[in-house]
Amino acid sequence: MDMSSPTVTGFLLELDKLKLVQRRSYIGGGTRLENSAEHSWHLAMAAWSIANGLGLKVSIERLLKLALIHDVGEIDGGDTFLYAAERHAAAAQERACVGRVAALCGDLLPDLQDLWEEQERGETAEARLIKVIDRFLPLLHNLASEGKTWRAQKVRQSQVLAAHGFIADDFPELFVWIEDRVAMATQRGWLIDA
Repeated sequence: MDMSSPTVTGFLLELDKLKLVQRRSYIGGGTRLENSAEHSWHLAMAAWSIANGLGLKVSIERLLKLALIHDVGEIDGGDTFLYAAERHAAAAQERACVGRVAALCGDLLPDLQDLWEEQERGETAEARLIKVIDRFLPLLHNLASEGKTWRAQKVRQSQVLAAHGFIADDFPELFVWIEDRVAMATQRGWLIDA
């Protein structure tokens, strides 16, 4: 493989664009907004840590791959806020972007699109864990920033509980923890009590 090949360098620069995608989650307790590349790294580290800590029978290699590619589709369309009305339309745009990026990479990452589809479907143990942690991390950021994003976007308690409800299927103890923190956030006025 020729590292200076336009195919290789073009692909690497295309992936670098994920750093330009700004999310709504504040990091550092509210210091600044996170970008999607930082989120993907954080997701990979959190998934690896949690899988090891809980002794989950998952492929760490597959888990890390799924975490690192899960937001590649945002390169073209940006990050869609979890509670946005247009969230459903984002999936088709992200899928098209992943197809475009996968076509750039030739044989370097021949499973890029298949891995993205796997995490999107959430049917494997690795993909389910990624989905849980992907939803959990922004909640942690909101708790650490005293609900900065929730307050700015006027998010309701019922929205947060509905968006995180699926976590109870695989990690019921975590969902109980989430319910407790959401109740506390509502009591403190970080979420609208509705």
